[in-house]
Amino acid sequence: MLGENWIENRKYTYRRQLKWPVEAIDIHHVVVRRSRASRFFIYLCLVIGLSNAVFLVLSKHESVTILFWSFILSASLVKLFLWKPVKQESVIIMPALGVQLETHFLSGRTTRRFFPIGKILRPVLLECVTPLTCYWSLSLIVRDEGELMLVFKELRPPVTMLVPIWKALCATIDCKESPDADDG
Repeated sequence: MLGENWIENRKYTYRRQLKWPVEAIDIHHVVVRRSRASRFFIYLCLVIGLSNAVFLVLSKHESVTILFWSFILSASLVKLFLWKPVKQESVIIMPALGVQLETHFLSGRTTRRFFPIGKILRPVLLECVTPLTCYWSLSLIVRDEGELMLVFKELRPPVTMLVPIWKALCATIDCKESPDADDG
């Protein structure tokens, strides 16, 4: 932990920003941390794949299938290490208007979802249990929706990063229960 507005772990970094003079906009970012070792391994796979392709083209052996399969293998290894194309997910809380959820991808594409403050009934912090893992998720109960709206669709940040976002959402939506009470 680096402070109240900054939390780090091995996979993610949580940042909180307050914008405008009266702190009217509360922005929470969860950023994926990229390791240098995985970047190095991706570049190493690319270099090995390209050198293999150049060797096969320049050699007298004319096997197009070996060249094709070496490209497929290199591409699948690169795809394996770029499995999560998400750079960051953000929650923008505007008390007068609503909540905007943003997902920023490595390709530069951004998806945004907006929920007016009057349609949000309450934020909930849930523990999700699957046969292989257990993780926490933050969801919104939205009026006229049949299911919960996940705040983080792509990422699974730890509960230590979800609690400050949940508290800010509860304070904005005026939950009847105190955000300091233990819900888990």
